[in-house]
Amino acid sequence: MREAKRQLDRERAARSRPVPRSRPKRLKEAKRELDEELAVECRANAEYEHYPAHARDSRGRRLGARPTPFEPPATPAATINVTDPDSRLLKSPRGFVQGYNAQLVTNENQIVIAAEITVDSPDFGHLELMVKAAEHELAAAGVRETPRVALADAGYWHAEQTQSIINRGTQVLIPPESPKRKSPRPGWQGGLYDHMRRVLDTDYGGGLYRKRQGMIKPVFAQTKCNRGMSRFRRHGRSAVRTK
Repeated sequence: MREAKRQLDRERAARSRPVPRSRPKRLKEAKRELDEELAVECRANAEYEHYPAHARDSRGRRLGARPTPFEPPATPAATINVTDPDSRLLKSPRGFVQGYNAQLVTNENQIVIAAEITVDSPDFGHLELMVKAAEHELAAAGVRETPRVALADAGYWHAEQTQSIINRGTQVLIPPESPKRKSPRPGWQGGLYDHMRRVLDTDYGGGLYRKRQGMIKPVFAQTKCNRGMSRFRRHGRSAVRTK
């Protein structure tokens, strides 16, 4: 479902156009988008129900339990902001807010290298997107060196994306879980999970990671205070160190 919605967002971005000034036209556009979202939800659920019903494991056995059939509503149950239809209700530490998820990449001098806006509440799945955006902007500015280290908070943890970034020559330092947790998440042990914890426990790895707070958090604070970003979530805490 998450991937289906992201695909829809990419399609909308590709055909983006100005929001109509006329309220009736905005209402018509909002209805069209709600119908699109319902269609995507129905299609994603149909594929989800098809998979356990027909897929088999490595031994050729059916997967077993089937999900409860999805009953689509007659009309879209979602809501949309008519003034700014691209915005979404996002979960924040202070509850739900209407806005966007602002993602930033900075260097050790608090210089913003890349910035993106998404409508996903969690940062999960955005790590590689932001690193690629930073690589693109650095290349456009004539910087040939590959970023040496990427630092991100636990919300960005994504094992496959971490491996992909490392394979391109950039080391990644990101804790598998929030420091508020007193023990690892169930099932999040061994392999890359424990390796990352060991690296962050070293003086060198931990010292590098502690620089993240001073590289990215002040940028969000300054932007919200001086540029009036009250509609954007304070999110997207990733940073890079270049050679």
